[in-house]
Amino acid sequence: MNKIALACLAGIAMVAKTGPAEAKWLRADTDSFIIYSESNEKSLREFAQNLQRFDTTLRLLFKVEAPGEESKLPIYLVPAMGDVAELATGSSRASIAGFYRQDRDGSFAMSFRQNNPSAVIGTSASQQVLFHEYSHHFMKRHLRAAFPAWLIEGFAEYYSTVDFDKQGRAMVGQPVYRRAYGLLQMPKIPADRLLLEQPRTMRSSGQIDVYYGRAWVLTHMLFQSAARKDQINTYTNAINAGTEPRQAATDAFGDLAALDQDLNRYIQGKLSYNTTRDAIPVSTNIRITSLSADEDAVVMLRLERLNARSDAARLTKARDALRELAAEQPANADVQFELAAAEWDMDRDKRDLAAMQAALDKVLAARPDHVRANVLLGRLKLHQLREKGEDDPAAWREARRPIQLANRTDPDDAVPLYAYFDSFRAEGKRPSDMAIKALERAFTLTPENIEMRVAYAFALADRGEFDPALRLAKSVAFDPHDNGRGDAMLARLEAMRDRRASGKGDPAAADAAD
Repeated sequence: MNKIALACLAGIAMVAKTGPAEAKWLRADTDSFIIYSESNEKSLREFAQNLQRFDTTLRLLFKVEAPGEESKLPIYLVPAMGDVAELATGSSRASIAGFYRQDRDGSFAMSFRQNNPSAVIGTSASQQVLFHEYSHHFMKRHLRAAFPAWLIEGFAEYYSTVDFDKQGRAMVGQPVYRRAYGLLQMPKIPADRLLLEQPRTMRSSGQIDVYYGRAWVLTHMLFQSAARKDQINTYTNAINAGTEPRQAATDAFGDLAALDQDLNRYIQGKLSYNTTRDAIPVSTNIRITSLSADEDAVVMLRLERLNARSDAARLTKARDALRELAAEQPANADVQFELAAAEWDMDRDKRDLAAMQAALDKVLAARPDHVRANVLLGRLKLHQLREKGEDDPAAWREARRPIQLANRTDPDDAVPLYAYFDSFRAEGKRPSDMAIKALERAFTLTPENIEMRVAYAFALADRGEFDPALRLAKSVAFDPHDNGRGDAMLARLEAMRDRRASGKGDPAAADAAD
């Protein structure tokens, strides 16, 4: 165990510098990731090795036996921090250095390549941001429990600074120096607020920075302090057993005012970190290829489309740019797919479904087994049937065929599986047993996906399995990135449980997940 002081870093600020972008996109496939970058092959390989090594470290620490993932996480690396911010918000001036997103079309993460190692002690800013975001993904995928918001963020911060010494051993729990100023110079957030409030309730970016910092230090103290050994397990077990959050905290940590005092003293001391006994191996299973000219031409527009879904003006601009590119490259199946997807992403009154169909026809003429194009075609057909009020079961079965083809093409892609389940809700029918199995498989592949998690929780409740359903609901309700949806979901599931217990009606008929 080693110790490092934090206080001397309170005045350090980090400045990002923009560098030139390379011309050609490369793809690195590892056991757990698909990484896209315009960097050269040598630097991409080193990056991929380091990221896979971090994943191996987490698997070792949390006893995850599988060496990799069936459903790999795509990661996009752009040149500089400002490029990440612009994709995330539309403005390069936003204070966003990386992010992780998931929706019904899958998860992905974004970070940047440019490093400024002299600006701060410790690992690079880009590595810390990406390790933070991947820690969220790992926690949701492999730690099957509900965790409160402060621990979700504290966990990600704690593991964001993992580095490897000259012997290849992982150093875990090193200081997060970028939080030093907020921790030591800004007004403190008391432990009871930290434990019981969501970060979205903080009133300023400064308060949010303090929240993240104190969440990290509290996590660090509970992980590292011998005096508080096993308190975190007692606390999370109580939360998952249904104990009220304040009571769970008091039972596990004792008086919360005393916990706050301990936390303040801990910040001022030297922080310990651990080193693994053995070296963490460097993966040799990394394959780097150049993207085809067709896919290379559309990567940045794909990223703009994916990140503009909540901004109608940005999405329209991305769709219009894809229209122009598709007109210039009518034989480019990748461009045609992105155009079709952009049309589908538009608000319903702004969609051009004829243009979407035409683009999909071009994709599938060139690549009949294109997985996501077949899913999109199935969704389009289902939408058209629902709009006209079709009640012929044969028509609905026919509309599902492209989705079934997509699943046969790639059984480890959760998107076709979930689309098949969702097709029954589009029809207004109770999902078949096969559809429920498809949903279960989709959830197994991507448990981090909140939409699939919600659907699976309601499917469990429909079968009367309320305990696991409510645990899933709590994991959504506690998520600091959820924006409050989980609370309503939890209330609905509890109402379903109470109705089932009282024998009043069919809970599935009244409360099928939206």
